[in-house]
Amino acid sequence: MATKAIIFDFDGTIADTYQAIVDITNSLASEFGYKTLNQEELLFLKNLSSREIIKQSEISLFKLPFLVKRVQKELGNQIGKLTPITGMSEVLQELKKQGYILGIITSNIEENVTAFLQNNELDTCFDFIHSGTTIFGKHRIINQVIKKYHLRNTEVIYVGDETRDIRSARKSNVGIIAVGWGFNSAKVLGEHDPDYLIVKPQELLEVIRAGNRGYSDLVMLKRLRLPKITQDKKRKIKL
Repeated sequence: MATKAIIFDFDGTIADTYQAIVDITNSLASEFGYKTLNQEELLFLKNLSSREIIKQSEISLFKLPFLVKRVQKELGNQIGKLTPITGMSEVLQELKKQGYILGIITSNIEENVTAFLQNNELDTCFDFIHSGTTIFGKHRIINQVIKKYHLRNTEVIYVGDETRDIRSARKSNVGIIAVGWGFNSAKVLGEHDPDYLIVKPQELLEVIRAGNRGYSDLVMLKRLRLPKITQDKKRKIKL
């Protein structure tokens, strides 16, 4: 069945916030009692699932919500400097032009998302924004959107850059396109078996078009099959 609605994650998928969030998180290390991360450690974390990152971090689950809120607040102070992922603005505008329902579901706060979209002239692209979701609760919002817009699960695709996005889409039984330019690496995303794994925003248009025509086996749209990280290569990083 043809796609009618495309739901996006925000941080790392639409907005190029990765380095800003890394810098903010490192700046808050002493306040929240963890150590800063160097580039090698950050690369290691990109190859872990969202749940593994939390487990490896050794940050108290009690402190985690407070840390997330503080990072979001500090990110708001930088929102005017942040830009979309290269090529994403044009893709969003084209999808809107083609008549798709477009939305955002994010754990970031509404003020940050709205300001970013307005600053980058993308606010007219989206039919809805659901912000402030829990870290692992996006599937509940996806289900609400399906019901509100009278959609079938097969008419909805979620686009995200983390393994938890794949998990949420699976829980809601909607399609999932993972993007390899955000917070999780293409390697670990591929291990979690998304419907498609893309590495450039323009490929999103190709996937949607091909899926609507039934060409899911096109070579250029095949999911990446990448080797898993073996347990002996994993090591604990203390944050």
